[in-house]
Amino acid sequence: MAKQLNGLELQGFIKERQLRQVRNLRQEHKIVPKLLIIKSPSAGPVIDTYVRMKVAYAEDILIEVEVRAVPEKEMKQYIATANADSTIQGIIVQLPLEDKSQIDTICNSIDSTKDVDGLGRAALYPSATAQAIDWLLAGYNVALEGKHIAIVGNGKLVGNPLGRMWKQRGLAVTMLDNTSDNVNEVLAASDIIVTATGVPRLIKSEHVKQGAVVVDAGTASESGQIVGDVDPMVRERSDLTITPAKGGVGPLTYTVLFDHLIEACLRRAGKL
Repeated sequence: MAKQLNGLELQGFIKERQLRQVRNLRQEHKIVPKLLIIKSPSAGPVIDTYVRMKVAYAEDILIEVEVRAVPEKEMKQYIATANADSTIQGIIVQLPLEDKSQIDTICNSIDSTKDVDGLGRAALYPSATAQAIDWLLAGYNVALEGKHIAIVGNGKLVGNPLGRMWKQRGLAVTMLDNTSDNVNEVLAASDIIVTATGVPRLIKSEHVKQGAVVVDAGTASESGQIVGDVDPMVRERSDLTITPAKGGVGPLTYTVLFDHLIEACLRRAGKL
């Protein structure tokens, strides 16, 4: 079996530190951290699952979460009200939305200091998912310098912000999407593959070189089950280092999100 990049394992260590920080914020600074999650009324079971995971994690570290289903045409006004609410330190819009043309406008309307998912143009914080992938690889001592890195998918949540983050660091990153040429050849030559397309079983074993590192950040729903981009046969290989089918990037993503929320509260307390 492949060596696993277990996000749940890393989450446990971070969670202990976050709980201490929140207790301190509550006791010493009288600040009660609160996150507002806005979702579309049409959100499906996959979205609802992610929201429940965030709420459960927040409860464990004493963070309050308010979940609101808001019609997409009313989201900007709802966000404006939340921006002005001093009891809310973090706001996220749970994507996707039905009207994809409005995603940027809605995300950009979140106060930059409250945009803990890091999706707005002026967000103070980096993309939570991109940072989670970076933390996951660092946590397992996966060196990125000097490696050929392929990122499959150039979406707003993962591929685009992760590519920017790593390119700014001077890493050798090739971005791939459904318009790219020689995709199979690029993948076969890559030391590290990050995939986030939402296309089940897109990445086959023949696409992955011996000894590569594979991060599957793709999500799709099949028969009510959440599945990634990587074909199950890839995980049968013993030479790879790879995220598990469950418990890879996802847990660290909302861990990072709450880290950003805690940082926002620490800023309010004058500690940053």
